[in-house]
Amino acid sequence: MSKYTIEHKNAFTLAGLGFSFQSSFDDFQGIAKEKGEFYSSIENDGSLPTLRDSAKNNLLWSVNEVYQGKPWNYLAVEPAKTIEKVTRMVEFPDSEYVIVSGTADDSQTLFDSIAGKAFGQVLDQINDYAYVGGPNGTFSQVKEDGSYYGEIWIPVIAK
Repeated sequence: MSKYTIEHKNAFTLAGLGFSFQSSFDDFQGIAKEKGEFYSSIENDGSLPTLRDSAKNNLLWSVNEVYQGKPWNYLAVEPAKTIEKVTRMVEFPDSEYVIVSGTADDSQTLFDSIAGKAFGQVLDQINDYAYVGGPNGTFSQVKEDGSYYGEIWIPVIAK
């Protein structure tokens, strides 16, 4: 089983640029393709650099949530100032969070890897907490050697 911790986190809000998935939840290749296309488009049109420039820190988050009955993904930051062009301000609850960490050569591989471990292994093994929905987020940051470190935070409640 993958290593994890359970930590209390205060409520926080992330400013995100996002899109609603067209692929089904179990179409991992389709989801990865949609994310890649979206991430490239916001990098190319300047939206992502503008979002990063407004951040309080150097963490870039990939956030998943169901909003108005549809699955959404956002690239998001913790804002240091008002951002004019965002898709949504995503509010994370004051809660206990399951946290799974990892490293990879690029942020997309990192996001996919630790999300897979968290949802495919860890949550199935935890008996005293449950994920009941709400946003979950994975952040990445570049290490000195050029690789990426990150964590996924999944809000849970005690059973």
